[in-house]
Amino acid sequence: MEQKILELLNGIYPVDLIKLEAVTNEMYRCTGAQGEYFARITNYKGYDEQVEEVAYTNFLHKAGLGVSPTILSINGQEVEKITINNKEVLTVLYESAPGKHLSRKEWDADVLKALGRQIGKLHRLSRKFEETYPTRYINDWHQNEEYAFLKYIPEEETAIREVAQEILTKIKNLPKDKANYGLLHGDLWLENVVVDRDLKLTMVDFQDCEKHFYAFDLAVPIYSAIEYSFVGGGNIMEYGRSITKAIIEGYQEENDISSEMLEKVPLFIKLKEVFEYSLMHMYWNKDKLTEEQIRIMNHFRMRIENGYTFIDINGLL
Repeated sequence: MEQKILELLNGIYPVDLIKLEAVTNEMYRCTGAQGEYFARITNYKGYDEQVEEVAYTNFLHKAGLGVSPTILSINGQEVEKITINNKEVLTVLYESAPGKHLSRKEWDADVLKALGRQIGKLHRLSRKFEETYPTRYINDWHQNEEYAFLKYIPEEETAIREVAQEILTKIKNLPKDKANYGLLHGDLWLENVVVDRDLKLTMVDFQDCEKHFYAFDLAVPIYSAIEYSFVGGGNIMEYGRSITKAIIEGYQEENDISSEMLEKVPLFIKLKEVFEYSLMHMYWNKDKLTEEQIRIMNHFRMRIENGYTFIDINGLL
């Protein structure tokens, strides 16, 4: 399978790839004579939406933001159609991002402040992109299947369904304008950030880019850091406060955000938490759950049903 993909990529891109390894079931690390690349091969989004997404990320790269540029095919296309096992799929080839994924203990306030600055730049440039290239195919967040919480969370889980519906209603009813709503990354958990020397950051994997409240791009890395990157050595609540403060301060160095939207960051963190819980029901086989999957789901159930709040934003404003 991987050899077949390697041959297909070499046939449509002006590169000489000699090795290919799967990172996920959609992303492949490619080693070539000219350097390292990543190939995304998926039908997660349709052709028109992927073309629009790539136009967006290439705009960001050309504007100087840390984003991996695409490699044009020999046909001059940024999104190509290929056939694997009699199935047509879409592929995009990216230059490899400089740097590395940090270990969990390296995600401190300094790195997260730098990430906040990058997110601030991202949203400034997103507004410029939409002013120049109005999007037609990239969805508003609530139009995406992953937000159909009540379709996937079981009916018997009444308390969680009520919480999910309340969060969706509150966020859909928030007033939106060009200052607080637009194109964003959508999945800035820390695995989608690569760090080079001197805290130079590159954001990767824009596959989940969508139109959303900009505050969501702040909520996701805060949630990600608390959920996955705290490894002890202190108080997790203090860690959450310190990284939240750092991200917000970094963001404000590059972009404006109203106090009203900052106050909503815990709400967007809760949206992300319910989103993750709904995905478990969406993708996990409920008849073949492992012991670890059951443990994780119960952990989420307890937090959501008991109204646990990751951070208290009031003391940080």
